[in-house]
Amino acid sequence: MTLDMVRSDLGPAGPLDSADAMEARLREIGEKRYHNLHPFHHLLHGGQLTKGQVQAWALNRFYYQSSIPLKDAVVISRFRDRATRIEWRHRLEDHDGAEGSEGGIERWLQLTDGLGLDRAYVESTAGVLPATRFSVDAYVRFVGSQSPLEAIASCMTELFAPAIHEQRIAGMLAHYDFINPGVMRYFQRRLTQAPRDADFALAYVREHARTPEQRAAVCEALIFKTDVLWVQLDALYHAYVTGHIPPGAFVPEA
Repeated sequence: MTLDMVRSDLGPAGPLDSADAMEARLREIGEKRYHNLHPFHHLLHGGQLTKGQVQAWALNRFYYQSSIPLKDAVVISRFRDRATRIEWRHRLEDHDGAEGSEGGIERWLQLTDGLGLDRAYVESTAGVLPATRFSVDAYVRFVGSQSPLEAIASCMTELFAPAIHEQRIAGMLAHYDFINPGVMRYFQRRLTQAPRDADFALAYVREHARTPEQRAAVCEALIFKTDVLWVQLDALYHAYVTGHIPPGAFVPEA
């Protein structure tokens, strides 16, 4: 990969000749490409969606949430370095939970429960949009097929996650009478988990991306991940705002 391959939509790219230059580029990618900018999120956080549309978002997002431990298990499998595996291992418990403690997946199911969705239906993932399934599965494949460095780099959307969680908590509690603080516990917990995870990933790529080509690959990996998140919202908007729900997907009650 050459420097020219880093996407041109970010504006003129300076040389990625240092860890600082790479970090600045990563933060620019988040500023311009993170999915908090998507119109669907503006509708969601601004109270402009119906309950059925919020249900559709939560149902589809469950497929992503429930796939994160699969992704993290694949990342762990890429490393012979025991210290890296140990560091990454807590992410599995963050999402899957452990004996006697719930994880993020259970907290997400509490959200879908609170929205009136049948838990068995949610867990079956039968009603998710094709684009949701394809994009999330592509993410899991990516961390297994690209370099271990790129696998870790793709997780760095967590650098930008706390801000969107804060917006979501405040906006949804303010605008929807069917949302209460209890069902927003997933996002409250991620306010502390995501920065910890992002700090490790950023430190890792700063240390291990030692050439301009490696730094460019790190930037492209983050762009790929922002695309994974963005396309899921494109699909939700097309299906549940524009009104083109594909066959087999969840259909909200009238």
